[in-house]
Amino acid sequence: MRASDYLAALPFTADRFQREAAEAIDRGESVVVAAPTGSGKTVVAEAAIAAALGAGRRAVYTTPIKALSNQKFSELRRRYGDDGVGLLTGDNSINGSGAVVVMTTEVLRNMMYAASPDLARVGVVVLDEVHYLQDRARGAVWEEIIIHLDRAIPLVCLSATVPNAEEFNEWVAQRRGPTTLVVERERAVPLESAYLLKDRWEGNRLQLLPVFEGDLPNPTLVRLLKRDPGHKRYGMPRRFETSEFLAGRGLLPAIYFIFSRAGCSAAANQAVDFGLRLTTAGEVARIRDIATTMTAHLDPADLAVLGYGRWLSDLEAGVAAHHAGLVPAFKEATEYLFSEGLVKLVFATETLALGINMPARSVVLESLSKFTGDGHETLTPGAYTQLTGRAGRRGIDDLGTAVILHSGYVAIEEVAGIAGPGLHPLRSSFRPTYNMAVNLIASYPQEQAESLLNASFAQFRDTRRRRSIESHIAHEASRLERLLTEAACERGDVFALLDAGGKRAHIEMERLATACAAGDVVAWHERGRERRHVVAARGTGKRPRLLLVSDDARLVRIGPDHLPESAAILGQIDLDSPFRFRDAAYRHRLAGRLRDWRPGGTPRRPHLLDDDPDGVAGCPDIDRHLGAARSARRTEKQLQRDRRRLESVSTGMVPRFHALLQLLGDWGYVDGWSLTGAGTRLRSIYNELDLLLTETISSGHLDGLDLAEMAAVASAFTFESRSRDEHATGWPTRTTAQRADRIWEAWARLVGDEERLHLPPSRSPDAGFAAIAYRWASGESLEGLFEDDAFGVGDFVRNCRQLIDLLHQIGDASPELAPIARAAVGAIDRGVVAAVGVA
Repeated sequence: MRASDYLAALPFTADRFQREAAEAIDRGESVVVAAPTGSGKTVVAEAAIAAALGAGRRAVYTTPIKALSNQKFSELRRRYGDDGVGLLTGDNSINGSGAVVVMTTEVLRNMMYAASPDLARVGVVVLDEVHYLQDRARGAVWEEIIIHLDRAIPLVCLSATVPNAEEFNEWVAQRRGPTTLVVERERAVPLESAYLLKDRWEGNRLQLLPVFEGDLPNPTLVRLLKRDPGHKRYGMPRRFETSEFLAGRGLLPAIYFIFSRAGCSAAANQAVDFGLRLTTAGEVARIRDIATTMTAHLDPADLAVLGYGRWLSDLEAGVAAHHAGLVPAFKEATEYLFSEGLVKLVFATETLALGINMPARSVVLESLSKFTGDGHETLTPGAYTQLTGRAGRRGIDDLGTAVILHSGYVAIEEVAGIAGPGLHPLRSSFRPTYNMAVNLIASYPQEQAESLLNASFAQFRDTRRRRSIESHIAHEASRLERLLTEAACERGDVFALLDAGGKRAHIEMERLATACAAGDVVAWHERGRERRHVVAARGTGKRPRLLLVSDDARLVRIGPDHLPESAAILGQIDLDSPFRFRDAAYRHRLAGRLRDWRPGGTPRRPHLLDDDPDGVAGCPDIDRHLGAARSARRTEKQLQRDRRRLESVSTGMVPRFHALLQLLGDWGYVDGWSLTGAGTRLRSIYNELDLLLTETISSGHLDGLDLAEMAAVASAFTFESRSRDEHATGWPTRTTAQRADRIWEAWARLVGDEERLHLPPSRSPDAGFAAIAYRWASGESLEGLFEDDAFGVGDFVRNCRQLIDLLHQIGDASPELAPIARAAVGAIDRGVVAAVGVA
C-alpha cells in the first residue's frame, strides 16, 4: 500500500497538505510537515507507517515524552493489533520487535548509536513534535537523529511550530537527501503581533504598532527604536497602564503572561489597587455568587489562610491571577469566570497555555525571556506560538492580537524573529450546512437565498476579509487626509520638491556627512525649532556614520540616510581635550557651549535646498512636510492595494450550496425549491451531524428506546473523542448496539454521497460517551460513575450539557419522541450537571 492509497481509503477527504506529504512519501523522500495543532498531521504519519508496512518494512514513531508515547501506542494497537505494535520508553518495554514501535526520541538515539539490529528493516521514522529541536536541554537529540540515522531511512518530521520552515527543510535535505516541505498555515482566527511602548516625550502616551509590515519587521517601528539608542524616549508600559490601554482599545478579555507566580498575584492586586474596574454591578454580584458556590467545599479556616477575601475582591473587579501556586478551586473559578466573560483580565504564568481552553481577544507578553533557575532564556518561536494560541475567539473575533511589551534589551529584529517569520493570510473554513440550506429554501426564493448566502459569508472568509479590508481602507483614507494636510506648505508644492529630490537627496546627504569633521556644528529643524549637534567623530567610506553630541547632551549616532534634508554645517566649535564623549559631565559642558555658540560664516547646506532658499525648500518645517508627503505616498499605494484586494474577495459558496441541494434531493429532503416533511424536520436540528440525526429520527432508529438508551444513542451525535476511531465499542445494551449499527450504516452511505459530490465528509458519530450517559441517566451516582476515573468531571458535565440541548432539539423535531426526550433530560439534568447550569 502506498501512502496515497491509505489516504484514499479514509472515511474523509484528506486535506491538501496531507496529500502533498503522502506524494512525497511515495517518492521515497523525507518530509517536513509544519501545521497547526489539530490539523491532522498524524494522518501523514499513519500514511507513512502504512506505506512502510505495505513494503514489508518496519516503522518507528518517536515522541518527546512518555505520555505521548503511551497514547500513540494505544492508538496504533487498535489499528494494527497487540502483536503488531511495540512500546519502548525509559522504563517500559513491550514487544520491541513489533512491526510498528513507538518510543521516546532518546531511545531511538541510543539504538542508533548502538547499531541495534532492530533498525535494520526500518522503512520510516516519524519524528513527532520536531519543534522540540529548539529545546535547550533535549533538542540536540533530534539533531543527532537527523544527522546520524542511516540515510536510507526517510524521516517524517511533524511540527506545529517550526519557525523558518524553509530554512529548516533545507538543512534536513542536506542531511537526508531529497526532502519536501509541506506547510499548512490556517488558524481558526488570524493573529496579529503588535508592539506596545510608552513615549515619555509625549506625556507617557502608549503606542501600539504592528510588529510586521508584510513579511518583514515594521520599518516604522524599526526607525522609532533605532532613533532612541539610549532608551531615553521609549520605555516599557507599567502593568496598570497596559491594563487600562487594553480596556480602552477593546482588546479585552486578555491573558497577560508574566513568568513569575509572585508577579502574577502582585499584578492582579496592583491593578485593583490602582482603581481598575472592568465589571458592572450586575457582574460583580454574579462573580460573588459563583465564587462562593465554587469554593463552598473549602473550610472557612482554609479560605482565610488562602487569602480568599483579597482573591474575591480582585475577581469582583474583573481581574484575576492564575498560576500553579493557587489551589484548584481558585484556578477553576477563574477559568470559569473568564470563559463566562465576567473576568476580563487574567495575569498568568505560561502553564495556562498548556491545555487549558481559555480563548481571549488578546494575549500580552510582558517579556520575551524567562528565568529558568540557571539564567534568563529567550522564548523560542514555538513557545511564542503556544502562548499566543489563545488569542482570538472562534466565531466572535475577526482577529486575535498578541501584544508584546517594549524592552530595551531585545532588538525589534529579534522580536520579529520570535514572532515571525512573518504573517500569512489565513483562509476561512466556512461552508453552508444542510440545516442552513433547508432554512434558506423555507424562507426565500432561490435567487434571493443565493444572494444572501454570498452576503452572509460574514462569519468566515468573504465578509470577514471584506470588513477587515474596508476598515483598513477607512483608517488609511483618514490617515491620508491628515498627512496631506501636514504636507501642505504655503511656500509651494512639497510633492514637487519630493519628486525633484529622489536619489539626489541621498547623494547630497552622503556628501554632507563626508564633509563633516570633528568639531563641526550640524543643525536641522525638529518640531519647528533648530536643533544643534556637534560632530564628535565621523566614520569612513562613502556613507560615513556620524557620532554627534546634541544640544541637550545626548549622544546620537546617525547615518546619511537618516539626516534630515534641512541639515546644514553651520561652522565649527573647539572641542576640549581629552575627548570624553561618553562622560555625561563632559557632554553637558559641551552642550552648554553649543547652545551659546553663534555661527559666523555661510552654512553649508545640501544643494537640494539651496536651489530655492526662499521657496518651499527653505521652509523651517520642510522636514515635517517632506516626511508627511512620503507617508502620504506610501499610504496612497497601500490604499490602491487594499482596493484591489477588496475587488478580488471571493464569494464562491454557491457551487457548494448547489451540491448540498443535489444531495438533499437524492435523500428526499427537498423537491426542487420545496421542502418535504423530512426537510421541514431538519430545519429544527442544529448539530454538526444535522442531516444524519434527522435521518436517524425519520428512519425510526430512536423509536422504542427507554430514557437511558435514548441518552446513550443521542450522545453519539454530540460527543467527539480525540482519536478518529470509526466505531467505538462498549454499547450498554444489545438494543443500543443494534441501533448504532444502523446509524453507522447511514453515515457510511452519507459520506459516500458527499465524496461523490465533492462535499466535505461528515464526521463519524462517536460512541465514546454512550456507556457513561446510560449509567448517569439510569440514576448512578457521581462517585460510582467515576470509580475508574475514565473521564474528568469537567468533561463529563460539558458533554451532559451538550446532550441535554440535543435532546431538546429531538423533542422539538419529533412530537412522538418528545416525551422520552423530556424524560431523558430530567434524568441527566441533576447533581453536578444541574449545578453548573450551562457548561
